[in-house]
Amino acid sequence: MAARMKFICDTERCIDCGGCVTACKNENETPWGVNRRRVVTINDGVPGEHSISVACMHCTDAPCMAVCPVDCFYHTADGIVLHDKDICIGCGYCSLACPFGAPQFPETGAFNHRGKMDKCTFCAGGPEPDNSEVEFKKYGRNRISEGKLPACAEQCATKALLGGDANIIAKIYEHRVETRGYGPELWGWDIAYEPKKPGQDIKVKGEGPRPNQVPGDFQNNPRKFPT
Repeated sequence: MAARMKFICDTERCIDCGGCVTACKNENETPWGVNRRRVVTINDGVPGEHSISVACMHCTDAPCMAVCPVDCFYHTADGIVLHDKDICIGCGYCSLACPFGAPQFPETGAFNHRGKMDKCTFCAGGPEPDNSEVEFKKYGRNRISEGKLPACAEQCATKALLGGDANIIAKIYEHRVETRGYGPELWGWDIAYEPKKPGQDIKVKGEGPRPNQVPGDFQNNPRKFPT
């Protein structure tokens, strides 16, 4: 079974250095004004401030794919969301639908002309032949075909940005948060990670709480923010 490729950004480790943005820009040689990845600061200047690296999240049920009138989006065998620039008409619907602001348009002009949409490809290129000149010119580097991970994740200095097989990076993040001791207090934890037997790493659905599970905890309980 093919891997499901995803990104996770650990906000406890992100230091807003911009290394991921520079790595992406340098690796793919995107046009001026197009940043496939950016760092966003949440609660800037107040207690609880965190930074998070944002790009296309390669959704399993991608809203950009749902609204595209010409069906230029498609999933690869690894679950990466790519698009065909030869089909794209630059309508901008994907930009409005995407909750992460991933679709970028290089131009603005008369009659709302935007040019061909550009976005993060998980360093997987596009529909052109792998590692061809035309593929690089349209979509950037195809590192996946070379057996590599996206440049942004590989060059993250603090390993805050993880990219790769969803099961593997989720396990890494689970270990980090469990070690910090506040996993069950985070909203969404009970959905993302099933309960497991005390003292075991193997997840067993319905086999009781984790060792640090909050008694009486439930999914929509108000959660704390990490400090």
